[in-house]
Amino acid sequence: MKSEKFDFYSPVNLKSYNLDKTMRYQLDVLGSLDFFTRRHSENVANLTCRICEYLHFNQNFIIYCTICAYLHDIGKLFIPASILNKPDRLTDEEFEIMKTHTTLGYEMCMKDLKLRPYAIGALDHHEALNGSGYPNGITKIPMEAQIIRIADEYDAIVTKRQYKTHVNISETLKELIKDTKPDPKFVALDYLSQNSKVGKINKHVLKILFKVVIDDILYEISCLYEYLDYLKENIKRLDLIMKYARKMDEAKNDKKKNYYKEGMRLLFQADENFDNYEQVYNDYKNALTLRSDRIDKLYNEIKIIKKLEV
Repeated sequence: MKSEKFDFYSPVNLKSYNLDKTMRYQLDVLGSLDFFTRRHSENVANLTCRICEYLHFNQNFIIYCTICAYLHDIGKLFIPASILNKPDRLTDEEFEIMKTHTTLGYEMCMKDLKLRPYAIGALDHHEALNGSGYPNGITKIPMEAQIIRIADEYDAIVTKRQYKTHVNISETLKELIKDTKPDPKFVALDYLSQNSKVGKINKHVLKILFKVVIDDILYEISCLYEYLDYLKENIKRLDLIMKYARKMDEAKNDKKKNYYKEGMRLLFQADENFDNYEQVYNDYKNALTLRSDRIDKLYNEIKIIKKLEV
């Protein structure tokens, strides 16, 4: 049985731009990052590009934002591997070191004329609208950094929770909704401040992310339907094998028995044989039931997301 083919993020929109030619140099720089940081950077760029499309930015700005997103974590080149890849919670001291990837990435970009235009993504992607972010605690954050922050947080949660499907993805979106709410600590410290009335992230951009996530769910559903067709085709083939097996058992002479046996043999595919075809048949049937059930759950996720309030 072949495996279903599915990437968590739909690549369709990203491929609509000639990014390879535009970003060849920038992508070469990413090659120095560890695998997980590089993959995360690619995911964040994917999300950023598609959010920008929904925001109807012009093509040049979309490409600019996408490159900023690819490079947003480039400063992690300078973070010790013992901290960058630590599986446990970072200590306060380690977290302070991790936070320097923003300024280190900015400095790296500023020193390279080809990377300089995209330095702001590296610097500001952890800033927050309420001033609680880092490295500078600013509140007037460039739009590209606001978008990258949301894409960054979403992919970080997806990676941490090891999502392989979008079932229950609404729980991740609910976590992000919390970041749009005013921080009680800020309200308590200075209820007169404008900063106390806003959350960390842009509500409008988060709503756009919901649309991108729904697109990804629909993409997963389309992949599943394609896989269902494959399963149904093989179940139909195995149904015929089962039919031949019954006829072989009912045959009165060896000639007919051999006739149906040869028919079964011709229908077998790789690794299938007379000893395991019934188990293979059951495996296909179970796979069909599981995938059909997942499709129902994914459609339900879309309903849940559409009802979420930001």
